[in-house]
Amino acid sequence: MPQDTYAWPNGYRSAACFTLDLDAHSPHFWNHRKGMPPLLSHLEQRRFGPRVGLWRVLDTIERYGIKGTFFVPAKTAEDYPEILPALVGRGHEIGLHGYFHELANDLSDAGFTHALEASLALFEKQTGQRPKGFRSPAWEMTPHMLAEVKRFGFYDSSLMGYEHPYTVNGVTEVPVQWLLDDAVFFRYLGGGGDLAPPSAPGPILDGWLDEWSVLHRYGSLFMLTVHDWISGRAQRIALLEKLFERITAEKDVWWATVGEIAAHHDATQKDAYVVDASIPAGVEGHPAWIG
Repeated sequence: MPQDTYAWPNGYRSAACFTLDLDAHSPHFWNHRKGMPPLLSHLEQRRFGPRVGLWRVLDTIERYGIKGTFFVPAKTAEDYPEILPALVGRGHEIGLHGYFHELANDLSDAGFTHALEASLALFEKQTGQRPKGFRSPAWEMTPHMLAEVKRFGFYDSSLMGYEHPYTVNGVTEVPVQWLLDDAVFFRYLGGGGDLAPPSAPGPILDGWLDEWSVLHRYGSLFMLTVHDWISGRAQRIALLEKLFERITAEKDVWWATVGEIAAHHDATQKDAYVVDASIPAGVEGHPAWIG
C-alpha cells in the first residue's frame, strides 16, 4: 500500500545529503589482515584520498554551501589524525564506519562490538565529541550490529528499505542506495583485481540527475555517497560540480547532514515508518516447499 509523502521541514519538497565514506587505505588492512603483501599500487591509489582527494571534495561542496557527513573508519583517523578535527572545524558531521572497514560476514558479534567501542574511543579522543551516526562498511547489517547501534544511541545509514528515513528495530535509519554510490561505477584499482575499467562520468551524471529528479518529484531523499580516493580525482570533481549546479538551483530541496535528517525523523515521524528487521525463517518446511 503506498505511503503518504514524507514530511520535510519548512515546506521543502525533498531532501538531499552529501556523504563521503573516507575509506582511504583502511579496507586494504582488512583485506590483508593476516599479512600485508609487498605491493604498493593499491595502497598508493587509496592514499591519494587523504592526501589530495578529500580536500578537493571539501572545497567543492563548500563552494555550494553544502554541509556533508563523513563516515570515517577509525584506521583512517588513526593514521591521519588531522582529518577528524579538520572536518569538525569546518562545520561538517563525522560518523563511525568501522575500525578497519571490517565486513559483517567476516566478523563475529564480539568482534563487531570490540571494533565499534574502539572506534568510538578514538573519535572522542581526537575531537572531544561523541559521533551520532554509524554506517556499516559495505552497507551490510546483522541483528547484533543493529542492536549495538541502538545500545549506543546512534542513528544508522546502511540499509535501503525506504527512500526516506524510517525506524528499524528502534533505530532511526537514514537509507542509502547503490545507484547513488560512486564506487560501483568508478572503483578501479587495477593489478588484475578488477574485471572492467571505470565508467565514463557523463552517463553516471545523467543517471544521478534522473534519479534526483524523480526522487524530488516523489518527495524523497537523495542520498549521495562518494569516496575520497575515487571522487577526489579531477573528472569526478567536474561531475560533482555539474550535479551540484543543477540540484542547488532548486530552492525547495533541503540540503542537510545525515544527523540533521535523523533528528528531524526522531522529532516528527519516528512512529510513522516502523519495520521489524528480524531474519525470517528459510523456505524449507514451508507448505509449498518440495525439496
